Formats: sequence, C-alpha cells, structure tokens
Amino acid sequence: MRKLSIALVVALVLVLATAGIAGAITNGVQDGDNHPYVGLLVFEDAEGPVWRCSGSLLSPTLVLTAGHCTELNGPARIWMDEKVSTNPEYPYEGTTSYEGTAYTYPYFCIGCGKGLPGFAAWDIGVVVLSEPVPTSVVDEYAQLPTPNLVSGLKNKTPIDFVGYGVQEQLHGGGPPVWTGLRDRMYAPSELVSGKFKHSDLFMKLALNPGGGSGGTCFGDSGGPDLLGGTDTVLAVNSYVTNSNCSGVGYSQRVDITEVISWVLGPH
Repeated sequence: MRKLSIALVVALVLVLATAGIAGAITNGVQDGDNHPYVGLLVFEDAEGPVWRCSGSLLSPTLVLTAGHCTELNGPARIWMDEKVSTNPEYPYEGTTSYEGTAYTYPYFCIGCGKGLPGFAAWDIGVVVLSEPVPTSVVDEYAQLPTPNLVSGLKNKTPIDFVGYGVQEQLHGGGPPVWTGLRDRMYAPSELVSGKFKHSDLFMKLALNPGGGSGGTCFGDSGGPDLLGGTDTVLAVNSYVTNSNCSGVGYSQRVDITEVISWVLGPH
C-alpha cells in the first residue's frame, strides 16, 4: 500500500509542466451495474503493487487500458467489484481478483513532442488474463469501435466516462489534495471536436463540472471513453492539462486500424 500510494502521488500526477496522467471520475455518481466490464487494475514489479488504473474487459481474458499503465510489461491484476474500496484483499493477491500480464503498444512514448498533447503518443496497453473472468461475475463486454469512427463525430457528441479513483479535493492548510474511494464511477461529458495537433491520435474532451460535464483526474488512467449510451470504447483516458482536472482532457483514440489489430493480438 505504501508503494501504491507513492506511485499515485508521484508517478501519476504531474509529468510535464501542468499536464498530468489522467484517471478516475470527477463530478460523477456511483456506476452501479451499468458498466460491469470496467474494472480496477493494479500493476506490479518484483516488490509488489506500484500503481493502479482502470480498464475495460473486451472478452473474458482481454483488458483494454492505457500504455502508461502497462509500461512495466509485467504482472497485473484486475478487480471487477463496483466498490473495490470495501474489498479487504485489495491490492494484493486473493480470490476476488484475476491475474494477467501487461503489454504496451510498441510505439507508446512519453515525452515525444512539445506542448500539449504532444508529450504522450500511442497511449494504448492491454492486460491478457491467465484465466477468464467468470460469466457469473461479468457477462457483457466493452466493444471496440469501427475504424475512424471518431473523425465523423460532431462537436458536443455525448461521451460517457467510467473509472475508479480520486473524485474530490480536500482543502486545508496546504495545497488541495485529491482523494476518493476506489469505487467505479460514471459521469457524462462531451466531445470537443476540431482539428488540433495530434487529433489523429487523441480525442479532446470537456472536463467542466460547472457546465455539467464530468471529468477524469489523477489516479487511475486507462478507463474507457464510451460513445454516449453505448458500450463502444472510442478512446482511453490519457491525461489532463492542469492540476484542477478541469477545462479539457485528452484521451488516446482506439478507432485506429493498427491499434485495433494490435489490441486483438497476438501479444
């Protein structure tokens, strides 16, 4: 738990200037059973757990997430509980999680360009589970999009965020601290369309609680950005542009032919 907490604060917070690796859901509500295929991932090194992310089951043994989550290319574990915060086995090995191996898209890179959104590229990863998640636990799955689907979407197309992690800021004597239970949360958002640098790789999404949009924030990236009201994953949460997790965020598009082919394997 000590290593996991350090990773959340250090490795997944401020990476370049004010840009931060994204995760979790702000201005959201408990998801319930609406997206049971979204789970909480924990990635490990030789000493144990190092950080957490969100991910989407595409099949009983294949989990889609972000490349900056899987970059260790080692052991990983997924919990499918809606409320992982109440699971006493988290984040260690137990009977209520499913183990696997992480793989990162070959062209993934942090720091590959100047400014935003150039500091991350090809932010895609998967976890291949060593045994299937039983259908008694999850019997429906996220769906991959058709190639180039995002390019045809209009401005303000509804997007559904689903993920685990920080949800609110605590204000005290020092800087605000992000916190929240490890529960699966949902929030609505919308696409901010238009051409921008790397729009061929990323979606730009509204993170505007005052305007009714939910948002992603620090903690666990890789959760799905779903086409509103569907199970179709358009992109995975990649990063936000300021420490307040507001304004806009960027998510790695999944609707790229070579990405879809790689996700489906082999790995």
